[in-house]
Amino acid sequence: MREVVVLTFVSLDGVMQAPGGKGEDPSGGFDLEGWTVPYFDEVVGNEMSKQMGQPFDLLLGRKTYEIFASYWPHHDSPINEATKYVVSNSAINTDWEETIQIKGDVVAEIEKLKQQDGPMLQVHGSSNLIQTLLANDLVDELWLKVFPVTLGKGKRLFGEGTIPAAFTLTDSKISPSGVIIASYRREGEVKLGSF
Repeated sequence: MREVVVLTFVSLDGVMQAPGGKGEDPSGGFDLEGWTVPYFDEVVGNEMSKQMGQPFDLLLGRKTYEIFASYWPHHDSPINEATKYVVSNSAINTDWEETIQIKGDVVAEIEKLKQQDGPMLQVHGSSNLIQTLLANDLVDELWLKVFPVTLGKGKRLFGEGTIPAAFTLTDSKISPSGVIIASYRREGEVKLGSF
């Protein structure tokens, strides 16, 4: 059985859009691209290396796949070794080695993929896909990097359709630049109470 692990850079107010730089994703008039760069220190870099240094395949939305496919094949990275499962009902260029398109009933296809043997399925970027995964309870872990900035606009990590779900903190640390690195594992239903 494979697990779906969402790796996300997120602002304090929950925005995940275009963390890496100009031109990454200006959709919806988003003009704050590259908001993580001033805070990306050695501790954050080491955590990313650790998380991407274990066996994984990728589960990506079309837009993130296109961004990755234009960059990573020309650079040395574990991403190039991974099988890339790309969720898109539109045609995609599958020239990047080990790329498989998922279309049709996406939820059923991802459920089948999770039942297979193989490494974890890491989700990077892919905000629309993450909304589908969260709405259908397909996320096993969240590996978040929470940056000390509010953006006020942009695509959110937890959007419409997110179901009530409990998570357990499995690891956390704070980088010198103030980035909170936190890993959460899906842990049953939301527990309620009163004071």
